[in-house]
Amino acid sequence: MSKQTPRKQSTRKPSAAQQATSQQAAAKQAAAKQADAQQATGRKAPGTDSGAGSAEAGGGRVPAPATAPAPETAGSPAKELSRRRLLGTVGAAGAAGLVVGGAGGAAGVSATRDDAPEALTTVGSTRVPFRPAGGGHQAGITTPLQAKGHLVAFDLAPGTDRKAAAALLRRWSRTAEELMAGRAPDADTGVALDAGPSSLTVTFGFGHSFFGRTGLTKRRPIELDPLPDFSADALDPARSNGDLWIQIGADDALVAFHALRALQKDAAGRARLRWQMNGFHRTPGATARPMTTRNLMGQIDGTNNPKPSDRDFDERIFVGRDADQAWMRGGSYVVVRRIRMLLDDWEKRSRHDQEKVIGRRKDNGAPLTGGSESTPMRLDANRPDGLPVIPANAHARIAAPESNQGAAMLRRPFSYHDGFREDGAPDAGLLFVCWQADPLRAFTQVQRKLDRGDALSPFLRHEASGLFAVPPAAEPDGYVGQPLLEG
Repeated sequence: MSKQTPRKQSTRKPSAAQQATSQQAAAKQAAAKQADAQQATGRKAPGTDSGAGSAEAGGGRVPAPATAPAPETAGSPAKELSRRRLLGTVGAAGAAGLVVGGAGGAAGVSATRDDAPEALTTVGSTRVPFRPAGGGHQAGITTPLQAKGHLVAFDLAPGTDRKAAAALLRRWSRTAEELMAGRAPDADTGVALDAGPSSLTVTFGFGHSFFGRTGLTKRRPIELDPLPDFSADALDPARSNGDLWIQIGADDALVAFHALRALQKDAAGRARLRWQMNGFHRTPGATARPMTTRNLMGQIDGTNNPKPSDRDFDERIFVGRDADQAWMRGGSYVVVRRIRMLLDDWEKRSRHDQEKVIGRRKDNGAPLTGGSESTPMRLDANRPDGLPVIPANAHARIAAPESNQGAAMLRRPFSYHDGFREDGAPDAGLLFVCWQADPLRAFTQVQRKLDRGDALSPFLRHEASGLFAVPPAAEPDGYVGQPLLEG
């Protein structure tokens, strides 16, 4: 036999790609060891809640596990699964990625792995009934503000009569009820297949023009007469008014879009989209405690809102039993305004100047006369020089019920950002939504006064507007607006 010559060991250096692969592997091993060490000592991964878990403002936090997982044998399948989970996610309350140290340097770890799903939290599982027990108002009026919203208006298609409009409202009501319960409607798109109802609300209203198109002019309420023109208006008719109006709100963007898409599909052949506006709001659980929202100017917005616990809340917000149009009793009227904020101009002002424009402190919403956010404004308080502490043209002073013969409306807005304009300024602001029993005595009265000398007006542009009659919730086995369309 011939003798084999020993093979020489290769002295060729590994390629750059091989070195990178080796470094990544070393980083993953180091991360796994770090995660195992944390698990063995009972320490949590960064970004998880340190307590037993709390539900705030709708439940934004995920409760911590009741018991720690049992120790696992090194190299076991369970051990490898634990490593993959720790490397693949930082938990529901964590950041977008977890940076870990390793032999090859820091490695950013994805937080989108699908082998470690988080449990459905109260944010996702909260359900708002489409038909309130014992009847009452439609959802989306006194419902706490959701994180995502869509405002949509439709015009009836040519040839759509009263009977066809009734069929559309019946279909819309059925779809809304299914979606708000967290169930998939017929021919579902599957967009929100994995989500809970996420506080979804769908609210329907009728515009002034709806009644003429359906032969119901005699049943149109006088409160639905068109709003007057205001000097600050620069309204786009194509984005204003409409035959039918829908407000969609949810604490999950996919759930909100799913509802929007389902209702749009239901309208095919009977109604055409006139305009759509998309808004957002702070996510439940994003603040350490429940608090009034802030708008894009950074101001706390909605401090002086009427509260359901107020003695005269229903009288101010909902149509009474003595209304001329019986089908609107228990309903409400909504004014919708797209208000662009001139943020570049606003942000050049000092905080002191901004607070004088509003009449409240920016940090906590307290009136300039002192106290906390809930402290009543002292409109008669003067400075040593005799001038009012809250300036005469401050927005909070002019809009206050005390300055408007008690007129009040329930403000329930969304913020919006639609990119940037040609001059580089943000196309952003407020989708102003307010509810009242009588728009003439509430919104119109207050807006007329603001129109005459509000210090905030130079920083705002009113670009779209609409007024809609929102009837009460559907009766059992009925649909929204049935007393109007079949009465």
